[in-house]
Amino acid sequence: MDGTGQPICQYRLCVAAGSSIANDAFLRACRGLPVERVPVWFMRQAGRSLPEYRAIRGEGSMLDTIARPEVATEITLQPVRRYGVDAAILYSDIVVPTHAIGFGVDIVPGVGPVVEHPFREARDLDRLRPLDPDADTPYVLETVRNLVAELDVPLIAFAGAPFTMASYLVEGGPSRTHALTKRFMHSEPDLWAALMDRLADLAIASIGSQLDAGAAAFQLFDSWAGALAPDEYRQFVLPASQRVFAELGNRGDGVPGIHFGVGTGELLELLAKAGADVVGVDWRVHLDDARERLGPDVAVQGNLDPAAVLAPWPVVADRATDVLDRNAGQPGHVFNLGHGVLPETDPETLEQVVELVHRYKALP
Repeated sequence: MDGTGQPICQYRLCVAAGSSIANDAFLRACRGLPVERVPVWFMRQAGRSLPEYRAIRGEGSMLDTIARPEVATEITLQPVRRYGVDAAILYSDIVVPTHAIGFGVDIVPGVGPVVEHPFREARDLDRLRPLDPDADTPYVLETVRNLVAELDVPLIAFAGAPFTMASYLVEGGPSRTHALTKRFMHSEPDLWAALMDRLADLAIASIGSQLDAGAAAFQLFDSWAGALAPDEYRQFVLPASQRVFAELGNRGDGVPGIHFGVGTGELLELLAKAGADVVGVDWRVHLDDARERLGPDVAVQGNLDPAAVLAPWPVVADRATDVLDRNAGQPGHVFNLGHGVLPETDPETLEQVVELVHRYKALP
């Protein structure tokens, strides 16, 4: 035994007799504190590949499902029950605040967020009124309160980052190039800054209300920030994201914040500079390289390739273990995928991944 009462393992996988995962393992890892076992959760774990999700979700708009607290509560709980993950993430969507204030956003199956009248000129700022969570999204708050009463693991609140939300509002939907968005921010920088401020306000109000209702951590999804060069991110995006983390951090409750984007290998240091406690790393950057670049004061989350989980189990196990090995037993690691769970993922494989991560012990 070592000084903590844990067995000293000669192999990378072992189980301590009678051990159990503390409910705050995820929160401790977010704060860079030691944990008995590496905590794990999956982006898009609430739904996507789960047959029980498809059974309860049924037909109709995702936004309608989110607006039904009893259903959204059950969907959030499903992966916690099945996988034994160390955190739950609220079943919702990043467009909920803009939809709730009447901007004209919907989620089209097979497409994603679609905006009826995209943002084009200064008067469109008037369509981005402040969010009143109690009046605009009471169903979200009811879902959060339901979950906090039932969960024995932390609940993660979330919102879309200002840039990612701006890209949807300007493009009118998903985009491969973000050409309209980039043209807008370069040609009308003052209006762009005003738009980013409004969207930062929405993110702060939405996340803050979820935290007030009992969520214990939050993640800011800047899914499309990887479309930007570092100098573009620094000039046009960083100030608004910094304000989100600063204002939520000024609450004084010590709630950890996670910053995540896709294709953001060139932006990792800037994502950390925005003020997050944890930086999500996608699968394009090795975790040890990310840790070296970010330094010891920033925790990391990730970063198994979601597509690798579709491979035969020996391959999945090898890839997951490689991620863990690259962290080399350092505190401040939350295991996750490098992006969301793919719909075709076998839930049994994710069950095995959770078991592998929980059993893992770094070699001395």
